Parts: sequence; C-alpha cells; structure tokens
Amino acid sequence: MTSSERSERQDRTPRSRPARGRGRGQGGGTQAPTNGRGGAPRSRAQGGSKPPARRRATPPQGEFALPETVTPALPGVDAFADLDMPAGLLKTLTAQGVTEPFPIQGATLPNSLAGRDILGRGRTGSGKTLAFGLALLARTAGRRSEPKAPLAMVLVPTRELAQQVTDALTPYATAVNLRMATVVGGMSITKQSATLRRGAEVLVATPGRLKDLIERGDCRLDEVSITVLDEADQMADMGFMPQVVALLKQVEADGQRMLFSATLDKNIDRLVKMFLTDPVVHSVDPSAGAVTTMEHHVLHVLDETDKKAVATKIAARDGRVIMFVDTKRAADRFAKRLLASGVRAAALHGGRSQPQRNRTLDQFKNGQVTALVATNVAARGIHVDDLDLVVNVDPPTDHKDYLHRGGRTARAGESGSVVTLVLPEEKRDMTRLMQDAGIAPRTTRVTSSDAELGRITGAREPSGVAIVIEVPQPTPPKQRTRSGGSGSGGGTVRSGSRGRGRRGAGTGAGAGGAGGGTARSGGGTARSGGAARSGGGARSGGEPRGGGRSGAPARGRRAA
Repeated sequence: MTSSERSERQDRTPRSRPARGRGRGQGGGTQAPTNGRGGAPRSRAQGGSKPPARRRATPPQGEFALPETVTPALPGVDAFADLDMPAGLLKTLTAQGVTEPFPIQGATLPNSLAGRDILGRGRTGSGKTLAFGLALLARTAGRRSEPKAPLAMVLVPTRELAQQVTDALTPYATAVNLRMATVVGGMSITKQSATLRRGAEVLVATPGRLKDLIERGDCRLDEVSITVLDEADQMADMGFMPQVVALLKQVEADGQRMLFSATLDKNIDRLVKMFLTDPVVHSVDPSAGAVTTMEHHVLHVLDETDKKAVATKIAARDGRVIMFVDTKRAADRFAKRLLASGVRAAALHGGRSQPQRNRTLDQFKNGQVTALVATNVAARGIHVDDLDLVVNVDPPTDHKDYLHRGGRTARAGESGSVVTLVLPEEKRDMTRLMQDAGIAPRTTRVTSSDAELGRITGAREPSGVAIVIEVPQPTPPKQRTRSGGSGSGGGTVRSGSRGRGRRGAGTGAGAGGAGGGTARSGGGTARSGGAARSGGGARSGGEPRGGGRSGAPARGRRAA
C-alpha cells in the first residue's frame, strides 16, 4: 500500500475546516457579504459555523443522496449581464457568441461568484466548463501569482479534457490578464516546469503529472484558493482518488472548491464529505445524465462478421462519426479495415503519444478524417462541433461509460444519435445497462443489407477504393552529433580539436580523411574538421577522436 493510500484511509471521516479569516482582494467587481472568502454567511444564528449536513433519505440507484444546502442559495439568473463579473469577461462572452447562460451556468454562477462551494451534476455538453471557469477567472482577476505557485486549479482526468478546458477558458483568461498553464502526461515535463517557473495564475492539470511536478519542486499548491474537480467520477474510476485527495490537502484549507461530474457515486460522496463545506447543489439532469436530446438505438446483428459489415457501412455515411471499440488493437484493426474500404478513418487510443492524439483529433475536426475509431480514452474531454452520431461497435460494460461515450454528441442542446451494435450473447447485459442508465432505446434487428440501417444511421456502401491517410508520427527528439560526419569534412562537430582538453589546435585530419578545417582559433579541426567516425577518424582510421590528448584515444563527446 502506498503512502497516499494509507493517508486516504486515515481520512475517511469528514474534516472541519479552520475558521476563515477575511478573504484577500479579488478582482471582478463588488464582493458579496463575506464568509471569509466572499461567500454568503453560513448561518446567522450560528455565526458561520458548519452545521451537520442533512441528506435525503432515498438516493437514486447507484448514487449517493445529494446533500441539502443549509445556507440558502442565491437565485439563478437568465442573463450574463445580471452577474457581477469583470467587463472583460462580459465582452468576451459576446465576442464568442455566448448570448445567454445554460441552466447549470445560470444556477451556479451567482453562488460561485460569491465564493460558495459548488456540487454540480450535469452531463458532458451542458456548459460545465464556463459554469466553473467564469467564476474562477472572475475571482482570480487582479491577482498575480509567484513562480511555481498558481492561485486557481482545475483538476481533470484526461489529457484531452485538460486541453479542452484550456482552449475554452484561454480567451476569457486573456481578457482579464491571467496566465494559464496546462500540465498533463505525454508532453514535455521540462516545458511545463518552465511555464510554472515563469508564473501562471490558473493551472489545468491531470493528477499524475501534477504530482510529478510537485515532487520535482516545480509547483506548490499552498496559494491555490479556488479548486475545481471536473469529471470527478472518471478520476475515481481511473484510480486517481488517492492522488486527488493528496492534492486537495495541499491547497488552502479555507479555499473555494467546486466539484462537477456527470454521475455522482459513492467515491464522489467521500470527496464531498472531506472537502466541500455546505455546497450549493445543482443538478441540471437526472442522475442518468439526461440524454433527452439524443436518440438511442440498439441494433441487434447476426454475428461478428455482420457486425463489422454493418459498422463499415455506417462509417461510410455522409458526415463524421465516432466509433467506439474495446481495445487499442481493435481500434487499429478496424481503422485499417475502413481505410481499405474507402473510408477516411483514423484510430485514437492511449497507445498513441499525446502529440499523435492531438494531430488525429485535428484531422477529425477539419474533416480530413470522417470516422474516428476510438477507445474510452476519447469518451470524455473531446468536443467536436456538429457531431450527430456516436456508434458503440463494442458495447460498453458500464452505464457510465455509455453516458460519457454518448456525450460526444448532442452537446450544448443540439440533437444527436447513439447507436449500439449488439450480438445475441450481449443482449441480456445490454438490457441491464440501459436500465441502469435510465434509457429506453429503440431496438431494431438489422443486417448489413437492410434499408432500415440507412434510415437510422445514414449508412451507405463504401467506395471500395483504398485511402491512405498520413498517420501522425511523433516528432523525433533532436540528437546532438557526438563526432564528425563524413570523411570529407562535412560532419557537425562542435569544437573538433579537443577530446577532453582545451580548445587549442588539434590534428586537422584523420588517417584517411580530407579534413583540415579551420578551428575557432588555430589550425585544428573545428566545426567542419577531419573525419571522426568514417573518414579515417577514431573508428576507422585508427586516429584519436580529438587532438587534445596527443594521440591517446579521446573519450570526450567532441571529436576532431
């Protein structure tokens, strides 16, 4: 058991927070009556102390009973102009074409701007990012962070979601002169360290990479006064709970916490008890995720062969589609099959590097790829405009996975369809999954030749003309040449005339080389000197690599 896991077990009981002093000045308009961080007083009778939370008796299936807010929540708003936010944020909303708040934004922003803790439930695409992002930026505006010490933090489970949050909030952060940093695995930790050392007020991070940076001494969280957990349920599902708990213990004890999730299970209940104080609770949707703007279809297919044929025809439709499979190997194989059939397809999964995944997503967004074959790595954190179909080629094993896969379509109030292909032996499990998700799908038995398949999904016969799409390759690291190149003196050598010695004059050419280039000072071979590895140099002509040690085999990195 790791130290973080032991620590987690020791903290199962709720902890009371220390008394809150007056909050520091935070830009973004007039402050509401304070409870020490700008929020409404917790209870006039109790002087701001935390009373025991009362809970509803009957929770929805698979979820805990939401806590009842003790201190009354502020009423919601119907327009952003009714909110006390910096003018820069309001102007940026207009410039971005955001005219009126979504329900979760209108309900939570008055309270989050006042500094209250928030527990929000809403499916992907319901507007959660701006719901927490606008409050975070408004309450951080006007402050400047020290190097390595961000002031606000958003924790997310995946790299893709981190990038999506960063992209969504960057225009607003710029409008109020706040710097953002994104730290995720799969990207250069050196560059991320440099960004944090320069200073960033807002940090968007995945738990694992942030833990690494803290251990390196490149980040500290004791100045973080606003913390957001986005897609908290997936962080729990992915095993990040010990890391999340450890990170939350490092932020300001009396800071503001906002937790947003599409589903709220028992793991989230632990976080709520440990870290949220009298949160304002808002649930945009029923517990199942309120996929009311989606059509749900279960297509029963004959066998594995017919399933592949059905999926191929769906992929050939006019328009983009995300097709989910269970494994990385299945994703690669099916994408290859689609390309051979004439479908512009690409695979996206955790076996690809982050730059590769980013480029594949760019290809999908710009239309170069029309069928994205993905594993669950893409089930959250990917936002693609005007995507109206998601296909579960391999059915998910959990109703939460179903909801989050389907959340790639029907975003922001738009409509969309989720189609699941089901083999005979999968029928019972699929029925149970739909019941758990609270969904009554339309069930149809189809074959690859049925006209009904085209009506439901837009499926059509692929062209059969194989397509080649450049598979994004990782950028190779820059390699420093340790010694000269060719025997004709064209190799890249930094100082040529030294093995481990000084920059003096060295022997200009190897035994068979045609070197004799000019050194920085003197007659030794410098940047274009004699052959080191091939033209009679140390490895083929018997001569020492450098002239710095009078004929002894020089072992330094730089050759003559």
